[in-house]
Amino acid sequence: MTDEASTDAVVKVRDSGPYRVSGTFQLTDADGNVYPVVDGTVALCRCGGSQTKPFCDGTHKTNGFVANERAAASEAGV
Repeated sequence: MTDEASTDAVVKVRDSGPYRVSGTFQLTDADGNVYPVVDGTVALCRCGGSQTKPFCDGTHKTNGFVANERAAASEAGV
């Protein structure tokens, strides 16, 4: 898949948990390296504590991470 490829991804923000991304997408790091996506779903770390970044390893459950914010419609481009 290239940067120009069409995508059909859904990102779900979990309360005080990871971003759950599913569908058809490509995950790349800042250097352009592609991460393998198995079964079209990944959980991406938001707490900063994961030992498997950018993927979630469940550390948010024990490190006190709390993030229940909601995006305002105007900020989300809706």
